[in-house]
Amino acid sequence: MSAPTRISVIGGGLSGLSSAFHLARRFPAAKITLLEQSPRLGGWVDNERVHVKDDKGNEARMLLERGPRTLRPNGKAVLELINLLNLQQALLIVPKTAAAARTRFLHIPGTRGLTALPSSLASLFATPLGRAIAWAGAREPLRGYPDAPLLAAEDGDESLHDFLSARLGPELARILGSALVHGIYAADSKLLSVRAAFPSLWDLAKDGRGSIVRGMLSGMSKRRASGSETSDYDLGGVPSIMKAASVYSFKSGMAVLPNALRQALLGQQNVEIVNDRVDAIQRAAHGDVTIQMRSGIAISASHIVSAIPLPALHTLIERSSLPSLPHLLANPTSSVTVVNLVFPPTAPGQPIHPDGFGYLIPRDKDWNASVLGTVFDSCSLSAQDEYPSADAPRFTKLTMMIRAEPSSAPVTQASVLAHLTQHLAPPHPLPAPVYFAANTMRGCIPTPTVGHVQRMKELRDAARREWGGRLELVGAGVGGVSVGDCIEQGRRVGRTWAS
Repeated sequence: MSAPTRISVIGGGLSGLSSAFHLARRFPAAKITLLEQSPRLGGWVDNERVHVKDDKGNEARMLLERGPRTLRPNGKAVLELINLLNLQQALLIVPKTAAAARTRFLHIPGTRGLTALPSSLASLFATPLGRAIAWAGAREPLRGYPDAPLLAAEDGDESLHDFLSARLGPELARILGSALVHGIYAADSKLLSVRAAFPSLWDLAKDGRGSIVRGMLSGMSKRRASGSETSDYDLGGVPSIMKAASVYSFKSGMAVLPNALRQALLGQQNVEIVNDRVDAIQRAAHGDVTIQMRSGIAISASHIVSAIPLPALHTLIERSSLPSLPHLLANPTSSVTVVNLVFPPTAPGQPIHPDGFGYLIPRDKDWNASVLGTVFDSCSLSAQDEYPSADAPRFTKLTMMIRAEPSSAPVTQASVLAHLTQHLAPPHPLPAPVYFAANTMRGCIPTPTVGHVQRMKELRDAARREWGGRLELVGAGVGGVSVGDCIEQGRRVGRTWAS
């Protein structure tokens, strides 16, 4: 197959932006066209700065995130972008010693208040939950694993709930597993594929003959034997900045990343960004395609990257009367209402919430809990906010995530405050917030259900056969929902194309 000459990337979220950026570097002689129907790039990454003022005259400009807000420092593809885009000075590091790094909570349905998750060996034995975790962890290597044949099978998979139940017991699997899933996927751990959503757990169990603990011990010895890991990522000095980081963001919010990618693309002579909707794709006998835009313009391409949700690709293929591809509609999606609140400065000794990152809420036995969790943004990201002076009283900002169903009642300020009162169990009534906004993100998080990895392999194989290797699929519904996953997928695009 000849080298790409005209590459169209459909979709301007993080996967599409990363694809266009890395393709422009990999194929400098090719024309790269990024197609996005929205005037704003970045997909679900979105924030705004709002002015708030209380009845005492205190004021500030608060940065509020609508989508992802922090990143972990282990995603090398994102660290590479920080280096290549010169974003080091824009970073906001949350150190490992910070309260937001050391303390996280659960709110157990049916109770009042928060339960701290163990963060040290001493705290492991300080609560009933911690002792249950310690006991389950001690027994984990000694259990029998009926799912061992699944681990060995090429197409093996199971739900995260079943996987954790076999290792920790069903009750801890419900509490810990579902809470973790709520914080990432806003979905049911009984549906989620452990192999797709948490591949490291799957690999540890494979290495440990069923046991995660044995797999961890085996991995430690392998790392000692192999020495330092080589890497082809261009990281510069960014890893040294991240040595003390628990998580990180940017001083002006997560939108810094897509905005910087956009500016970098606009600075490339071989890149064009088109804000228009793709209406149809027409294929020629020799393999090239013509992309028809809603405005009437036609764009010719030798290769295509689809970075739009898989259901949207299914609709586009049907609208274009092209041969279908398998599994585009296999997975459901979750919708989430993101509630941003800002509370006025409170009196000393009367904080809105305890110090920590926030709390998650496990599924109850009937899977009817609506609130997924709450992030204490002021504890980890207060440096994003702007005050008139260094000693000005501080407002408290937090973000609640609520599962949004078609039948869900409207999210109101009164209902959110009632939830917070139940969850936080404050000794004093919560004050009225000075800012409240609820934004529902429909279908924002794909749920990779059991069998997802195998289905995506079949999808890629079918796309390769049908399109002669000229179509690549990326995005949250294909290879992972995190920012790091999306950036990594874009980085890998085009490696099989001739250069």
